Amino acid sequence: MATSTTTLPTLALAVGVLIAAGILLWLLIRREPPQSALASGAASIGDDKAPAVLDAMAALGIAMIDSGYPVGLVRSALDDMAKVNGLTSAEAVVFPTSVLVSSGDAGSAQTRAVTAGDTAAMLHQVDAVDRIAGVARTRPGSADWVRRQLTRVQGLPAPFTGPQRVAAYGLLSAALSVLLGSSWPGVVAAGALGIGVGALLLGTERLEAAYHALVVVTASFGVGVIMLTVAHLIDPAVLPAIVAPLIMLLPGGLLTIGVIELATGHIVSGAARLAAGAIRLLLLATGIVAAVALIGVPAITATQWPLGPIAPWVAVAVFGLGISIHQCARPSSIGWILIVLYVAYGAQVLGDVFFDAVLSALVGAAAMTPVAVVVARQRTGPPALVSFLPAFWLLVPGALGLIGVTSMFEGESSGANTIITTIATMVSIALGVLLGLVVSGSARGFRSAPAADWMEETSEGVPR
Repeated sequence: MATSTTTLPTLALAVGVLIAAGILLWLLIRREPPQSALASGAASIGDDKAPAVLDAMAALGIAMIDSGYPVGLVRSALDDMAKVNGLTSAEAVVFPTSVLVSSGDAGSAQTRAVTAGDTAAMLHQVDAVDRIAGVARTRPGSADWVRRQLTRVQGLPAPFTGPQRVAAYGLLSAALSVLLGSSWPGVVAAGALGIGVGALLLGTERLEAAYHALVVVTASFGVGVIMLTVAHLIDPAVLPAIVAPLIMLLPGGLLTIGVIELATGHIVSGAARLAAGAIRLLLLATGIVAAVALIGVPAITATQWPLGPIAPWVAVAVFGLGISIHQCARPSSIGWILIVLYVAYGAQVLGDVFFDAVLSALVGAAAMTPVAVVVARQRTGPPALVSFLPAFWLLVPGALGLIGVTSMFEGESSGANTIITTIATMVSIALGVLLGLVVSGSARGFRSAPAADWMEETSEGVPR
């Protein structure tokens, strides 16, 4: 039997946030216009059009993989695009690093095999890809339009400048240190180190993939050395914030999506993502262990919410604002992202009262998923994946894993328990997302989104 350590003010705030979110969700559902009828049946296609459709399917698959979609959703979108364009025998094979599409409808077997996963799309690009996918899977004859728009997505200007993104990284790092239970010196140190790590990540965005491991180790070692030095000289209570400046390097979303893919039967893709996430954790832990060996760890007595019960709720808003700017979400999407974050955090706090910390992640994920799906149906709302990713980083399954791996490197038996807790947390989040999708009645998570202003449209609204 365990007794919850959640205080009454924190519980009251969580209940209030969830009630407000429930009222907002009800109002959004009531005002939704009737869904437009999707294209029925398959359009006939000539032999000369089949290659264009296959090329568009391959391009869409690459864009969705780079955007971070699970392979199941990518394959579903490609299958729908093939059917709506009359390719009844088309098949798609999707992996995190490659896409294969083939069809025998044009009188002879044709195949496209392309590599994917070389770049990571920003949130405004994910939004555009989602809108294009909504057109591709519902409108016949849109193959040429889809290819043109996907080409334009690569050159879309970011809504925020480099200095703004670096400053936003400092904000989200400081906010996360509050959620991790750090003291005020830790919040300041995390914010300053976040600016440094944000500048490092921005300066190495175009670096070849072979050198990314060096960037990860360098960042974790530098953060570890500085934070441990501050802990020795100023305040040991800054140590919980050691993970905060490394948040964008933590593979929380990667690990969680990997578990979702394993749970939905995509074994190869899920195992590959989990292996990549484990390697990233090992690289991060290597840098921190080296810093520990050099500086040492002071004794610390943990206290819950040393900055007061209101501070975490303010930190959620600051975190959402910071991560939205750093990851270049559309400005009109930021408010919707904050709503999903507050639902996820409020449900997690409430779940911790009745369950433990691991199952509270399931409650948070299950609560945020229907909200993200409803938000995605609003004209200014971001796709579900755009609001999912910040919530994954807020739940921080990767942070728990990093602490556990670091402890094992130092020979502590508690490290193994932390890693087991991390695995259970990832499974809980994955199950919560799947449960939320079932409850929302949208197993695919897509919306038939309106075209954005930059997309070419005819006067009738049909893609050219």
